[in-house]
Amino acid sequence: MLVVCLGAAESNPRSSAPAVKKVSHQVLAFYYGWYGNPQITGHWTHWTNVDETNKVIGSATHYPQVGPYDSHDPKIVEQHCQWAKSAGITGFIVSWWAQGDFHDQGLPLMLDTAQTNGLKITIYYETVPPRNAPKPEGAVDDLLYILNRYGKHPAWLKVGGKPVVFVYGRAVGQIGLDGWRSVIGEVNKRYHGGAIFVGDRISAEAARIFSGIHTYNPTGKTAGMSVALIQEWAKVNYPQWVATAARDRIACITIIPGYDDHKLGRKEPRPISDRHQGETYRVLWEEAIAAHPDWIIITSWNEWHEGSEIEPSVENGDQDLKITAEFAPKFLASPLRSASGTR
Repeated sequence: MLVVCLGAAESNPRSSAPAVKKVSHQVLAFYYGWYGNPQITGHWTHWTNVDETNKVIGSATHYPQVGPYDSHDPKIVEQHCQWAKSAGITGFIVSWWAQGDFHDQGLPLMLDTAQTNGLKITIYYETVPPRNAPKPEGAVDDLLYILNRYGKHPAWLKVGGKPVVFVYGRAVGQIGLDGWRSVIGEVNKRYHGGAIFVGDRISAEAARIFSGIHTYNPTGKTAGMSVALIQEWAKVNYPQWVATAARDRIACITIIPGYDDHKLGRKEPRPISDRHQGETYRVLWEEAIAAHPDWIIITSWNEWHEGSEIEPSVENGDQDLKITAEFAPKFLASPLRSASGTR
């Protein structure tokens, strides 16, 4: 395995991010630890109108194979980690919202269970406080809390010894790229050794601010498409995403098995991407590997509200885990982007 090395920041004075010289492949899945049930948490959280007899949940497109679980249940977290490891997933990007909230309370269990199963954990930083007027200093406070509390855990995803944090597009937009430039600079000044930030925006401007770029959800581009059109779209766009990351940045490609959030009451029409009996996921895997990114990101492990989960369901069984297990090892064994001359 290649050792990850970090150089100094780019010579561009407007760049805040440490430059990434070499990075090992990862297959990471977005993970949601926001579910609760009466047996563990004492009430339903995120699951609504649950009908366990008929296997229907009002707020979920599909029904989990293990039923409407609680994210704080050690048996569930253990099962998720075992499934993920067996499928070739190397880690989870765990949704995180606020200090001390339900998501934050579940993070120690995620980290400890991931460690015993040989997985890595990072967070998806979802929103900048305060709620009514997000400010860079709110992000700095949150991120220093996260890094000081969890960043040295053996299971935390690191690049060159630096803990990695993913930043969701909402949080990027709340304070803008200039705001994130100042946040990253301040955090790296105050957190010993610094951190690596991967922002949810595919643009050259974002690549000058963050050490890596990604997008959470491509369904706005693939909605309503046939399998052939989805593959054609990916064949054109995935290499462009990698090229936008350019040298010294982590290039991520996002794949998705399908998307259907029609149960959430959002404004119609919804951007629904059909699963096509697993073929959507399969062709996106093929094109993602062909584009030679650093990391492949899966949306999602368990976003049941939006129907993008690869966790086994009553409707789809373990189809998506089998596809993951087919392709993830191929990607992990493929030449690194730095070795192929694309950096």
